Amino acid sequence: MNIKVSTSKKIDLAQIVHLYKANKWSAADKPEMLQKALMNSHSLVTAWDNDKLIGLGNAISDGYLVVYYPHLLVLPEYQNKGIGKLVMQKLQKNYMQFHMQMLTADGNSISFYKKLNFVTAGTTMPMWIYNGTEHC
Repeated sequence: MNIKVSTSKKIDLAQIVHLYKANKWSAADKPEMLQKALMNSHSLVTAWDNDKLIGLGNAISDGYLVVYYPHLLVLPEYQNKGIGKLVMQKLQKNYMQFHMQMLTADGNSISFYKKLNFVTAGTTMPMWIYNGTEHC
């Protein structure tokens, strides 16, 4: 396996949709909006096995104090091989001096993010208006 990490935003939409569908994320049902959202992210990091998109993470930020990491996906057959960690480390390198790095984690992803030094945010509670069903 020859994994490469990239910050290029030149990604075929079909590969993006495949990655999201493989992870059962509802954003795959809105491919054009998903692509625009990713391309307008403050940062986008992708992982590749040769020319196959196998992972992706993005960041939304004010550019100075706060960054939010909304998406981190790895193709199921490539999970638990350190790819998500590589993507997050590349993203975090850009924001290590920021006042706040935020994300929302659920299920098995909680222990993953704890290994990357994320902690629960005091007594805060994540809140949202959400049009998907996979995180409910």
